[in-house]
Amino acid sequence: MPDSLKITFAPLGSAPSGLAVILAASDLALSKTAAALLAPAKDLLARAAAADGFKGKSGSFLDIVAPEKVAASRLLVAGIGKPADWKELDVIRLGGAICGRLPDAVTEATIVADTVAGALSADQAADLALGLRLRFYAFDRYKTKKKDGDEGPKKRSVTILVADEKAARKAFKSREGIADGVDVARDLVNEPPNVLSPPEFAKRAAALERLGVDVEILGEKEMKKLGMGALLAVGQGSRKESQVVVMRWDGGKDGAAPVCLIGKGVCFDTGGISLKPGEGMQDMKGDMGGAAAVVGAMHALAARKAKVNAVGIIGLVENMPDGNAYRPGDILTSMSGQTIEIINTDAEGRLVLADLLWYAKGRFQPKFMINLATLTGAIMVALGSEHAGLFSNNDELAQNLTASGLATGERVWRMPLSPEYDKLIDSQFADMKNTGGRYGGSITAAQFLQRFVGDTPWAHLDVAGTAMNSVKNDLNRSWGGGWGVRLLDRLVADACES
Repeated sequence: MPDSLKITFAPLGSAPSGLAVILAASDLALSKTAAALLAPAKDLLARAAAADGFKGKSGSFLDIVAPEKVAASRLLVAGIGKPADWKELDVIRLGGAICGRLPDAVTEATIVADTVAGALSADQAADLALGLRLRFYAFDRYKTKKKDGDEGPKKRSVTILVADEKAARKAFKSREGIADGVDVARDLVNEPPNVLSPPEFAKRAAALERLGVDVEILGEKEMKKLGMGALLAVGQGSRKESQVVVMRWDGGKDGAAPVCLIGKGVCFDTGGISLKPGEGMQDMKGDMGGAAAVVGAMHALAARKAKVNAVGIIGLVENMPDGNAYRPGDILTSMSGQTIEIINTDAEGRLVLADLLWYAKGRFQPKFMINLATLTGAIMVALGSEHAGLFSNNDELAQNLTASGLATGERVWRMPLSPEYDKLIDSQFADMKNTGGRYGGSITAAQFLQRFVGDTPWAHLDVAGTAMNSVKNDLNRSWGGGWGVRLLDRLVADACES
């Protein structure tokens, strides 16, 4: 948990301190606890609501400064609509929305976790706290001066009044590990590329050892011995050494096949010799969003002591236009032995993943593999930033990912795979080309990856539109929101731990 935010739980009947948050359902219906808090002021809520047009609609808020006779310095009324219809994600989003409405000057707040439909359960209270954590994050460590009104972490203490504080505290412990994992991924995505080079990224991933994760770092010497010619080619124009990091969490049964989470980690992508346009290139510091999500997910699994065997593998490179950089027209030999003709050096992520997928399949013989990559602009044309593209050779895995996405709000949309697209990446001079042209670009990229997975159940998530999403919402106010961590954690929990 960040030092600037402290979340505690207390009995429902406790007196609130600082700003008090109460939950009002449709038509201003209050719980008995909230009604008792407002009793000394009688019709205060009704008068304030009438003046502001507040009716308790979900997502609406009413702010009452210095409420007379109420035992709180300030009152924030959160509209919750019909709590009987709540789903898990609704409660998490409510926590985030409350966090976003707390004034910057407020250092202490109390949330009365009680509704007209009854007190929040321990799990719901923990979900509310998770929403607070997710929304509170901000990345401003490089600002030496802040302008008035700038958002940024403030020291803040939030107490949630619950019916069963002990159970809520226990339920939040695992969610706290997930929130920490999301923040790890956010930090990685937001770091500038002059700080987060491949060796530095590997060093930060190695910090998972303190949680009991076994971390192995492969340098270029080790990769050459393994024959990772595709991955190594991408980084050969950089002065920073490419790295592969293998993270193992053995929380399941001895000998049980692990799940493999694989991430593209291009710490900066200039496009190489096929240089990108200058406009917007600064965002290419986030081209390692897939690797960031894998590190964050491994953190979450270890922090909550997940009863699963999981392996996280990330390939860390820089794609730079040096005199030693790989070129259009080059033919590479991948670890699988398959050869690849380079058409465009800006289609580099699939080269990194090709060797990682082959390595993971052969070494770990996983139950299933999922790779995440900011792979194509084409997926953004198709899906925008609301869904990640999902490609899979296994219907059950695809269905589980879709369900996990709906539960967490990190949604995916399944895209097609079929042999007809393979002809677009067949090469005259090698086994395949690294790009199939403009049409169906995200699909041909997935077809390329599929050539390196064999019969292993596999899913590819193209997260180009979601990992670097700058749209702010109830659960995120930063560029690069750590997308994928909660999705992967939920998938593992539902598919492997239940």
